[in-house]
Parts: sequence; structure tokens; C-alpha cells
Amino acid sequence: MNKEIHQVEQVLWVGIGCKRGTSWQLIDWAIEQVFRENQLFQSAIAGIATIDTKASEIGLVELCNLRNFPLKTFSAQILRCVCVPNPATITNHKVGTPSVAEAAAILAAIQNPLLTASPFTTTEALGVRFLVPKQIFQLEGQPGAITLAVAQASNIISH
Repeated sequence: MNKEIHQVEQVLWVGIGCKRGTSWQLIDWAIEQVFRENQLFQSAIAGIATIDTKASEIGLVELCNLRNFPLKTFSAQILRCVCVPNPATITNHKVGTPSVAEAAAILAAIQNPLLTASPFTTTEALGVRFLVPKQIFQLEGQPGAITLAVAQASNIISH
């Protein structure tokens, strides 16, 4: 009896913004919630994306190590160039960009590094499908808070 093995292409980038001290368990739980609610496969996750100031955030680093996810980071200067559906004034005030999770997910999903984002560039023009707008998660008993968004890289490869 042959068992079919279904391999899922890793095309989903999870954009994450989080408060300092957010646990890897909270980040993992938030990813599970979003993927279940949106009927997405966690095996399709290509990696995690965030702002460069979170590159050494212990919860993110631990999650990436445990789940073997690459971590892509972007400067606030680059993130603020991405037109997102849910910009936040408070985020802009705190970290210098109106979006971390949404903008980072979109930028990470861009397959062609020669393409650049400008405030007028659509996600479609960048070869990206924006799947899940930002959602905010907190859990009683878990430190921190997380904002999470998901974008899908185009699986169209041009030669």
C-alpha cells in the first residue's frame, strides 16, 4: 500500500512585531491560532520577518531556533516604505514605522530582490499575496504581546 507524501511549498512569511520580553510560547501560540483560523499549513512557513531592532529578541530567536525558521529583519526606514492595510500611529511613534508585522511579512515574501517597495507599490506588483492582516495576541500568564501578519510569496518563477 503506497502512502502519498504531500510536500507543501514554503511560501508563507510570518511578520511579527512584539513587546520586549515576549515569550517564544506566546509567539508559537499566536502562529497556531492564525494558521488554524485561516486554514493555512504551518509547514508552508518559509520564515519569520520583523524589524531589525528585534533581531536579538529572545522569544523570536528561541522560536526560530526551535522551529528551524530563518529570521529576516528590515530597518524602520525600509518598513515604512510599504503600503499596508492597517498602519498604526503608535507603532510609528515607538519604532519609526507605521507597520512592523504587515510590512515585514510583505517585504520578506518578495522573491525578486531587485524589486523595491515604494509607498505606491502594490503587493501584487511585488509578486506577493497579503493573506492575513495584523492581529494582536496576549495571553494571561505569558509575558509580552505579539502582532502577527502573513504574506505569501508568489510561486511564479520567471526565467
